[in-house]
Amino acid sequence: MTVSSNATTASPTPSRRALPPLMALSDRAADRLRALYATAHAGQLLRIAISTKGCSGHAYDMSFVEAAGPGDEVVTDKGVTVLVDRKATLFLIGTTMDYEVKQLESGFTFNNPNEKGRCGCGESFHV
Repeated sequence: MTVSSNATTASPTPSRRALPPLMALSDRAADRLRALYATAHAGQLLRIAISTKGCSGHAYDMSFVEAAGPGDEVVTDKGVTVLVDRKATLFLIGTTMDYEVKQLESGFTFNNPNEKGRCGCGESFHV
């Protein structure tokens, strides 16, 4: 006598390692963006891209836009949303954006684990 079984055996799926977040915001960067979004840039979002520039080859390019474009990744951290140009994602994986206030200047900075070096003036980087 032949017995057939309709039960299927599930093949084990390999566990996947979680990918690091595309980008994170420091508390200072999130606070500064909240302030900008509430005042001078109300209704806009910060868009981060990578441009070819400087002596090391790449530079961070930031601009305020009205809405996400078709090539933008939406990143939300600490309740704040920024846009990342899809072409820049491989350069930015694992990056933390900070906001620094120094004696003579202030601005957003990037702690990017993918950077292999920076030019002398600090304006550009290479991976």
